[in-house]
Amino acid sequence: MTLSEGAGQLPSRRIADAVRELITSGELAPGDKLPSERELARRFGTARNTAREAVRLLTEEALVTPVHGKGVFVREKQRLFRWGNDRYSRKTYRETGLTPFRLEMKRQGKRASIQAVAIDRVAPPYDVAERLGVSTDEESVIRRLNEYHADDEPVQLVTTYIRWSDAEGTLLTEPKTGPGGIHGRLEDKGHVMTTGRDEITARMPTHNEAQFLQAPSGVPVLDVLHTSFDQDGEPFEVTRFVHRADRSGLVYTFDVEP
Repeated sequence: MTLSEGAGQLPSRRIADAVRELITSGELAPGDKLPSERELARRFGTARNTAREAVRLLTEEALVTPVHGKGVFVREKQRLFRWGNDRYSRKTYRETGLTPFRLEMKRQGKRASIQAVAIDRVAPPYDVAERLGVSTDEESVIRRLNEYHADDEPVQLVTTYIRWSDAEGTLLTEPKTGPGGIHGRLEDKGHVMTTGRDEITARMPTHNEAQFLQAPSGVPVLDVLHTSFDQDGEPFEVTRFVHRADRSGLVYTFDVEP
């Protein structure tokens, strides 16, 4: 399809469909610059405002990215995968001395950085309290909020909740948790992770999430609510991971019970 084909539709959608076809077919590659609004309007015989609306539609679909003063570019198809099963494996990452996120980024040839935003004792939200078996009416957990970057690009917000009775007097109340990370300190308290549960939903981001993740309009997030269970089947840690859905993927391998 060429940029001049298509008929019988709203003019803005006709332009958007033609450009989308060029992107999905590979004729417009990631990083390529789109024709200007003026050029799109000329080719399709429409007003410039109509071409601008077509670009807005493509932006909402996360196919293109406007760059102020430079133009509109086909988005790079970068995906950061968060592995499911082995990201908590002691053999997989603990022996490397890296946290799961740092190991995942190393696998993908990216540089990881983590910024601690807040560490405080709080009353937990209901979904966290329900999973940890603690009260929502008192400051029963410590909350650790961190921002994660890959090659300086913001990729996920991570909020971890741990019972105050497990965190009090330990490095879990500090930005640096020492060898083995959070799970190493929880093992010191007698909680060895043997199973975990991830509850995954897709939703639109909050204003703060969209701002940090630099999510274009219309791009949802993946919300992963993780619960760790110890050797006695007791839940001892809940973490919420918020990822841009267009930049992240989840990979799980599992056994099928007979």
